[in-house]
Amino acid sequence: MSCIEQMKYKLYLERTSFKEARAYIEKNSEEVYYVDPGYKLFKDYYLIGVPPVAIGVMGKELLFTYVKPCHGAFVMGLDSEEEIARLRENESEKVKKSLKKGGLTEKTESGMKPVSFSEMYKK
Repeated sequence: MSCIEQMKYKLYLERTSFKEARAYIEKNSEEVYYVDPGYKLFKDYYLIGVPPVAIGVMGKELLFTYVKPCHGAFVMGLDSEEEIARLRENESEKVKKSLKKGGLTEKTESGMKPVSFSEMYKK
């Protein structure tokens, strides 16, 4: 893949801040994962942003913050069951229950413990 913009995507927010993008992902996703800047998506793309960077799962769609220089941050959605499976496998300890009603009930019952920002970044 040469450019993420050549993939079939949806834009949910345009020209926004990292804070607003994270809030949108948290409120509109069934699952939310927090990763560090530099997290690799789709084998070729690195996420940039203010930590913790939120990645959301909404059905078969992955929501994440995409930054375009001189234009700001965008919330982008891409269908990718493979990337969602990789995210769940690699970042399962960083899952947070969605702010939406009923989000992640089966995941929390299966033993994955939701964590808060402060717990996740304690050293």
